[in-house]
Amino acid sequence: MDEIRGDEIRGRAEGTAPVPLSVLDLVTVGQGRTATQALRTGVDIAQLAERRGFHRYWVAEHHSMPGVASSSPAVILAHLAAHTERIRLGSGGVMLPNHAPLVIAEQFGTLEAMAPRRIDLGLGRAPGTDGATAAALRRSDRLNEGAEDFPQQLAELTRFLDDDFPDGHPYARIHAVPGPVQATADGGVQSPARPPVWLLGSSGFSARLAGVLGLPFAFAHHFSAQNTIPALDLYRESFRPSAVLDAPYALIGVSALAADDEREARRQVLSGALSMVRLRTGRPGLVPTPEEAEAYAFSPMEREFVDSWLADIVHGTADQVRTGLDGLAKRTGADELMITANAHSGEARLRSYELIADAYGLPTA
Repeated sequence: MDEIRGDEIRGRAEGTAPVPLSVLDLVTVGQGRTATQALRTGVDIAQLAERRGFHRYWVAEHHSMPGVASSSPAVILAHLAAHTERIRLGSGGVMLPNHAPLVIAEQFGTLEAMAPRRIDLGLGRAPGTDGATAAALRRSDRLNEGAEDFPQQLAELTRFLDDDFPDGHPYARIHAVPGPVQATADGGVQSPARPPVWLLGSSGFSARLAGVLGLPFAFAHHFSAQNTIPALDLYRESFRPSAVLDAPYALIGVSALAADDEREARRQVLSGALSMVRLRTGRPGLVPTPEEAEAYAFSPMEREFVDSWLADIVHGTADQVRTGLDGLAKRTGADELMITANAHSGEARLRSYELIADAYGLPTA
């Protein structure tokens, strides 16, 4: 466990940013675009983030959503590892109930071997999709498993990552490879390092669990803003020092989009809002164009949802976004901000990250 060090989790704020800035990418697919184009944009964003001094780049597991091409985080991360050199890459997250813990340990052990000390394993306990799709993923109708199952699954995954099942355990002779077992094999020289585990959440359950286990915690402020401060308070109150961290470390995901002027920023985030309206009403599709979003006749109920949704998105000019992000970091005491930009075009998302980097004076090399 001494190889899983806090300095692999804690970032360093670049430029004038109050805390490290990172990127969460849903690999969104806009109308008139293909998944191939979306994935290429993901590479472009990761490379831009690396070049401009963002701390990490994560992708999130979602399923059965035409407008989101990140159903296979491990595959995407392997591709990104081949196209970047320094930036930390990770899952934000892998949904643990959808997978056997051994499979995740093998996938992320492989990623760690590809990109040593650059991989984060963020875990969530939600399915990342609807019930029917979750059943298809699991080949099971056990969708109402109790909350106690997640800690058990997490403990099993951690045992596989550390290769330390006790003698007599049914899995004691099973090893996740690549992994620490290769360092103990005859003639082995494999590093015993493994990816740091993060817990993700949008309520208090994972916040408390992360605190009790002494793990870093990532909160989904971008879609559960009303729960952010209570969850972070619970995490900090519950925190117990561990071999991973000696003090709490909380990251929050935040929707933010910068453009060259306020009107353009509003146009871009409105397309993402319409996409969310359709998702929440059972009509998921590709991310609509700003033109379609501007022309769309929102019902009173939809308009209420959109107004509420947009209130939690930091958007505007680069300076306005910087002011909003600074205020959010101060209000929440977050140790890191992970920015997600939901817009129709890859060009708009790339421009947004570039403008935010400029506003904070992040490196240009």
